Amino acid sequence: MSTLHTINKSPFERCALISALNHLRAGDAVLMLEDAVVGARKGSAFAGLFENATKDCSVYVLGPDLAARGMGEKDLIQGAKLVDYGGFVDLVTSHDRTQAWL
Repeated sequence: MSTLHTINKSPFERCALISALNHLRAGDAVLMLEDAVVGARKGSAFAGLFENATKDCSVYVLGPDLAARGMGEKDLIQGAKLVDYGGFVDLVTSHDRTQAWL
């Protein structure tokens, strides 16, 4: 059973990202939205954590939230995939459950 882990808080102000990464299992996915998108930036303090924790998982970033924070796809860590709102819905429906980390 796969889980979509959604994170909406900046990893610089909350520990939701770390908690989610510690609960990942093979086949899970992480979707970063709202202020959490800053944690998927290349060179951030969290970039290395993604490389280690997501070897068997996928990382997605909500494009409109990334753009709203002045960033683009070129700013993302390697392997992160950009999705739009339709892609968000597709992720929810393609996983057995969704866990929102607050």
